[in-house]
Amino acid sequence: MACAPPAPAPGDAVGLRERARGALLGLAVGDALGAPAENLKPSEIRARWGRITGYVTEHPAGTDDTEYAIFSGLLLARHGSALTPRHVEAAWHRWIADRDEGPFRGAGFSERGTLENLRRGLAAPISAQHRHAWSDGLAMRAAPFGVFAAGRPAEAARLVAIDGSVSHDGEGIYGGQAVAAGVAAAMAGASPPAVVASALAVLPDDSWTARTLRRAVAAARRGERAVRSAVVIGGYPWTDLAPEAVALAFGAYAAADGDFPEAVLTAVNMGRDADTTGAVAGALAGASRGAGAIPTAWASAIGPARGSCLPSMRGHHVLEVADLLVPGGVAVRGATGAER
Repeated sequence: MACAPPAPAPGDAVGLRERARGALLGLAVGDALGAPAENLKPSEIRARWGRITGYVTEHPAGTDDTEYAIFSGLLLARHGSALTPRHVEAAWHRWIADRDEGPFRGAGFSERGTLENLRRGLAAPISAQHRHAWSDGLAMRAAPFGVFAAGRPAEAARLVAIDGSVSHDGEGIYGGQAVAAGVAAAMAGASPPAVVASALAVLPDDSWTARTLRRAVAAARRGERAVRSAVVIGGYPWTDLAPEAVALAFGAYAAADGDFPEAVLTAVNMGRDADTTGAVAGALAGASRGAGAIPTAWASAIGPARGSCLPSMRGHHVLEVADLLVPGGVAVRGATGAER
């Protein structure tokens, strides 16, 4: 049987499910909105679309961010708080490393490095020893841990670090912990400042992630240009730095005071790793405001995962994962061996 998360407060079951669906649907929507702007500068976004105010592709869909979040969510639904690095490593082998990959070939740099190490027979945490262990690849799949550990940011941070031990280290782990803790706080109805404080509380105070997150939130009242200027590493070619992407997402969320459309569009229009920043901002705002805060046109475009990156995730929908992670979720045997 799936390990059930703690029961919600009396009378809050419907609200908790609404927030859970908001968090994961928000992640997928932000991912799909941001995908066309990935690796672009704001000036390049303006030249192509003016300002992104909705989907700019005919068939919007989530990327590796959504598919890895589904993967981690199904794994968490199976093992719950008993999750161990061995569980995570076995799932990576069974459902990613030992299968044919999709066109994305395993997703970003950190995932590629992890897969190469696993295929060489290396185990966690050595499997995470590669050049991109600081990437935002854990942050992009961290929201399910906050959904599961609603109201318990420290537990969300503990669990996501277990997931990340296979693929990330250092700042890469901290980025995932910030997102998981923030979503956990938002799931309990915390205000945006309290969500940010919960994220900072699980990070080493002198970490790069904590420093950039504080700078982003301090700049948020001055708008997205100020947030971007406070965080982005000018001249650095890669956009998937966890301290940068996580700070941009939290800065967008803070600037919007938790409003879903504004948070996601602020994140997306800042460019850089726009699918991940959009996904994280969407997860935070969706957990804060619930699925009903997501514009219907955006939500209705999100279908089951296409398996473009992870073929084993094809056919799973973020909403089924969200329902699994709250009390009373329906359990049906799924593709990963998780109950769904």
